Amino acid sequence: MAGVSKRVSNFVPLRCRTPYSILEGAMKIDDLAERLREWRMPAVGLTDTNNICAALEFSEKMCARGIQPIMGCTLSVDLERADPSQTTRMDRVFDGTIVLLAQNEQGYINLMKLSSSAFLDAGPTDVPHIRFSQLEQLNAGLIALTGGPDGFLNRLILSGQRDEASARLVQLADWFKDRLYVELQRHDLDVEKQVEPHLVEMAYAMDLPLVATNEPYFLDPSMHRAHDALLAIAEGSYVLEPDRRHVSKQHYLKMPEMMSELFADLPEAIENTLEIAKRCAYRSPKRKPILPSFGEGGKSEADILAAQAR
Repeated sequence: MAGVSKRVSNFVPLRCRTPYSILEGAMKIDDLAERLREWRMPAVGLTDTNNICAALEFSEKMCARGIQPIMGCTLSVDLERADPSQTTRMDRVFDGTIVLLAQNEQGYINLMKLSSSAFLDAGPTDVPHIRFSQLEQLNAGLIALTGGPDGFLNRLILSGQRDEASARLVQLADWFKDRLYVELQRHDLDVEKQVEPHLVEMAYAMDLPLVATNEPYFLDPSMHRAHDALLAIAEGSYVLEPDRRHVSKQHYLKMPEMMSELFADLPEAIENTLEIAKRCAYRSPKRKPILPSFGEGGKSEADILAAQAR
């Protein structure tokens, strides 16, 4: 049973993926919206991988159920290191990820620019990604989360590069000011347990807020095996092969009460999810299709068809 919350939740899931994260996300938007409505969650974040293709559908369906949609994206990042031997680059991402959430129209415009750049400016054999330096110019109206276990901050710490991790966090704090949050996740993974004390220490030392996130790829625990098969398909691999990408059984959509219990030692990290939701007040707008111009006078195809119909 999914369970029904009796009061409005003080936890907001900021890291939801949809099937628009191709061969990665397995939560249908309608199913997600219904579950969140049952749990009386006031808002939800969309953070598909490197794209915001779900933005309009996500916005419309969440708003129809009285849930505030938060437009965001999980972006792969190239740290642009001078020494390639120092990179933590992997096949599916570059040096790690960062999560960006749009506060307003300017933030949404910057999010579109960054997402487009991830595909259009990448090399023909590269996975979509942005450059770290782009965040300096295109951060207005955006809230940044440090990215969880796949975040470049976590990966730097895990690989013993604590000094560079601190330096990168200082840069982000300078660019984003009070719009930067150090992200903590607890899916019972060793990589999370190893890095969390360092993240908390860095956040307190730099007076940066913590935020607790759950990163659901599927709706219920029963969907884990099916999702694991999806990841195998994505890599052209087999389910039984151990050396491929996996997510844990804990990567499902958790009730707010479960998240509050999970982070009972850091209640401010839960409270900050609601604070972030309050700071974001923009949804993907509806507009008529933007069609190309044809012929003289710059008439659109729609204008030509309308004239022919008359």
